[in-house]
Amino acid sequence: MKIEQIYTGCLAEAAYYIESNGECAFIDPLRESTPYIERAERDNAKVKYIFETHFHADFVSGHVDLAEKTGGKIVYGPTEMPTGFEKIVGKDGEKFKVGNITLEVVHTPGHTMESTCFLLRDENGKEIALFTGDTLFIGDVGRPDLAQKVIADLTQDKLARHLYKSLTEKIMPLADEIIVYPAHGQGSACGKNMSKDTFDTLGNQKKTNYALQPMSENEFVEKVLDGLMPPPSYFPQNVMINIKGYESLDDVMKKGTKPLNVEEFETVANETNAIIIDTRSKEDFIKGYVPQSIYIGIDGNFATWVGTLVPDVKQEILIVADENRLEEIITRLARVGYDNAIGYLKGGFAAWKNAGKEYDVVESVDAGTLANMKNVEIVDVRKASEFRSEHVKNAVNAPLDYINESMKLILGDLKKYVHCATGYRSLVFISILQARGYRNLVDVAGGFTEMKKVGSFEMTDYVCPTTML
Repeated sequence: MKIEQIYTGCLAEAAYYIESNGECAFIDPLRESTPYIERAERDNAKVKYIFETHFHADFVSGHVDLAEKTGGKIVYGPTEMPTGFEKIVGKDGEKFKVGNITLEVVHTPGHTMESTCFLLRDENGKEIALFTGDTLFIGDVGRPDLAQKVIADLTQDKLARHLYKSLTEKIMPLADEIIVYPAHGQGSACGKNMSKDTFDTLGNQKKTNYALQPMSENEFVEKVLDGLMPPPSYFPQNVMINIKGYESLDDVMKKGTKPLNVEEFETVANETNAIIIDTRSKEDFIKGYVPQSIYIGIDGNFATWVGTLVPDVKQEILIVADENRLEEIITRLARVGYDNAIGYLKGGFAAWKNAGKEYDVVESVDAGTLANMKNVEIVDVRKASEFRSEHVKNAVNAPLDYINESMKLILGDLKKYVHCATGYRSLVFISILQARGYRNLVDVAGGFTEMKKVGSFEMTDYVCPTTML
């Protein structure tokens, strides 16, 4: 028997590969099917099942493509939701055999109503591992406010009470030595304060996870709902894509990697509603970019920020990139349901500049220089939880996550010096506002990290954050 966690850091997502005696199964695979198919081929194993712990909100699962290419059967836990693809709806307690091992359906509503864990037993029937999806994380539990965005009569209070019962009646009675394998780790918006660890024993979680401590149902509800922030707007759209099905990633890739010369790129940008996303490095973007472009660098939480800042997953997108990373960019867009990339600038920004086209730049200042300036307005675009934890005194908190509300906080003609933690989010923020006509924003190179190193800024006392949202 083999169990492998396939972890994707930019989404803080864990898929799983399980093999026994020539058969294998995947749990919660991402959109791209090739790596999974190749993994099974290395073991000469036949894909028998693709288990889905729930209808995911933060990414588009690869269940449809993977089933079509391998013949594996898609399995969900109990649900009455009609889908745009064939599936097996497992009953609570039903067992599915993969080689010499079994996976048992453990229905655990709470994060969503169909949320299900899968309990793995070895060839001797010994309980080995629990694949918990978004029901139980390491150090946290799944937020119970997402399904209410899809099913109107659900509330976060109702879901939290379902989650309490699932944890106390279904998971807590299991043996301490069982390994907990969740669908997400630290950085995911599906929980509020997950550990950086991506697996643990159930026994240790019973000792250390706040949500598994002895408490009443009402106390649990209060604790789980405390600190929740509104989820990204693309979450409900991804749920519906996971329910209805989607276009093949192969077709999405062909469309997105269409090369456009400078004139074609400019024409498409002017004649469509496409937005231009520049995925290059921060250093390159600051020096020059195509006007109206939005910076969302590929070397960061690219897909999550696209989903947070581009409201409609059907939005047409034009790409400026280093051409050797195009397939990665299209794949990462597709992971969160953005399938309408319609081409890229052939030759990159250099081609645009060499063609004599106008371009924009971003003004930047280093933290040491800023520290010596008097009476400056500092804008901190980190999350509210980061800002509350520690910030420069008198700075304005205008979180990038809620930029339409945040931009109202920085009106005026005076220059404002914008920072985040390391310089990624501040550049995203500035690029969006410059596209909207704001020309008085200056990027603080290196962000809060460099400002602390300088040691000349007056900071608030550090407070340990209770939520990462």
